[in-house]
Amino acid sequence: MPTKLLDLEPPRRNAILNAALKEFTLRGFDNASTNVIAKEAGISKALMFHYINSKQELFLLVYNYFAELLDKEYFTKMNFSEKDVFARLRQSYLLQIDLIMQYPWIFEFNKLSTVTSSDEINKALEKRANKKQSSCDHQIFDKIDVSKFRVGLNIDKCKQFIFWSNMGFTNQILDDIRNSQTSKLDYKHIITTLDEYFDELRKIFYTSSNE
Repeated sequence: MPTKLLDLEPPRRNAILNAALKEFTLRGFDNASTNVIAKEAGISKALMFHYINSKQELFLLVYNYFAELLDKEYFTKMNFSEKDVFARLRQSYLLQIDLIMQYPWIFEFNKLSTVTSSDEINKALEKRANKKQSSCDHQIFDKIDVSKFRVGLNIDKCKQFIFWSNMGFTNQILDDIRNSQTSKLDYKHIITTLDEYFDELRKIFYTSSNE
């Protein structure tokens, strides 16, 4: 893995990585523009290619960097011994928000796996895909405490409803973060809103203490 870019001071390194991740996820490898990446990173294209040798090398560096980061800072930090589904989701949100505030496009990472016109890129992606990849999607609802749900509810359908509402709220948070300057985001307000959201979901799906 190239080291010039990764050895940069964090602000410049992250500016390039974030700009590249955004461009690659939005436009794919084939249509991504290194001019756009350099401009968004706030450096000249010539300087960017001082740190990286080619567009292909940058793409694979971005892929590897964010795959490792997601595994280390998100997937492996999830505590599945927590059986309350909303507590699990809250934990997931907090980990995601911490990452999104540093890397706004990190949870669009899966779009990097799209097939390209480059056989070399495709082979590299296939090789990486064959490795066991961490995922929380199916685990969030595994082995949860279903005794808290109201009697008579279809648990599988409830999980689907909760998943859909979770996706909607996640997209709202993403939009707020991407459309704002990170330094101006009210982290406490986001968490307060998140907790209010989960309180309402508990009222809908869980048995109350008075029942």
